[in-house]
Amino acid sequence: MKVTFIGGGNMAHAMLGGMREGGLPTESMQVLEPDAAKAAELQRTFGVAAHTGAGEWLRGADVVVLAVKPQQAHEAVALTAPFMATPMVLSIAAGVRGGTLARWLGHDRIVRAMPNTPALIRKGITGAVALPGVSDAQRADADRILQSIGTVLWFDDEALLDPVNAVSGSGPAYVFYFIEALQDAALGMGFSPAQARTLAVETFAGAAQLALQSVEPVSVLRERVTSKGGTTAAALSRLQQHEVSRGIVAAVRAARDRAAQMGDEFDVD
Repeated sequence: MKVTFIGGGNMAHAMLGGMREGGLPTESMQVLEPDAAKAAELQRTFGVAAHTGAGEWLRGADVVVLAVKPQQAHEAVALTAPFMATPMVLSIAAGVRGGTLARWLGHDRIVRAMPNTPALIRKGITGAVALPGVSDAQRADADRILQSIGTVLWFDDEALLDPVNAVSGSGPAYVFYFIEALQDAALGMGFSPAQARTLAVETFAGAAQLALQSVEPVSVLRERVTSKGGTTAAALSRLQQHEVSRGIVAAVRAARDRAAQMGDEFDVD
């Protein structure tokens, strides 16, 4: 599988690292990264052939990973498409719809994927959709690449990627927001910054691992921590009083709506 990355940022780093750990030889891969310093660093780190401009070298790819910011996707496709033969395009450009990409590229051999930042430590969760032009073998190639950075959930309906963006794509920011609040509370109770951070982060990490490994609903796990009339019950009562759960749901819906709006904004000729 000959893989070419368009864009050499954080997610490309994560995917190249994960692919190498998974046994895919990165030495056979190529990256287009206009920043010469970044291109050189990618070549040193992963042994890839790094290029600063488009050219005939693009023609040999089986899979092209579009790993640029969504605002740069149109320009990136315009610059590279004339040099690409018939690769499958794996796009991780958030908000850029498959139909938009198909119009830019002139084909629909496209997989759209929405990873999240824990991919940087191979703990990501990615939602993915294959457009009709993608063969079973090409979908398997995309799955192998995406599995290198964590868990993959495949969907039949591309419309679900906006909610994926809202829940898991933006989700790490919600988690960090909660950790920040827990840390601030600990600081206010007399702990040092280092102690507050450790208490907040380790509590969240441990609870998340417990939820991941348990077969029981999260609600049951919550109830087991909550003794009637105890400290946890007092805390949850205050959260309910402030309608924190409703606020979280509203926040996720706002993210979903913004993702849909971005799709409209990026749908240009």
